[in-house]
Amino acid sequence: MPNKKTGRWSQQVTDTSNALDLEPGVFSWDDPHKIAESLKRSADNSDRRKSSPFASAMSMLNFYINRAGKKLPASQLEILHKAEDELRELYGKPRHDKA
Repeated sequence: MPNKKTGRWSQQVTDTSNALDLEPGVFSWDDPHKIAESLKRSADNSDRRKSSPFASAMSMLNFYINRAGKKLPASQLEILHKAEDELRELYGKPRHDKA
């Protein structure tokens, strides 16, 4: 149940994540590579994350996509899905082939 003072719990997690210090507005940017680089930088520099930098960065991106996805314009959702592939590439992980 959302806290009436803070709004939705998912927004609060995105804004105040204790695992990663995210750049403001990172998920609203229109460049998937820039989004991925920012998430990588945040994950690599964090000393509070509980898993690998790649897993932390991908988890935060997927969390945002899953929680905000229904309200995002299709164009922004596509950018964020491309950022997933960019993030995989930055960490040397195989891209997911979409059938």
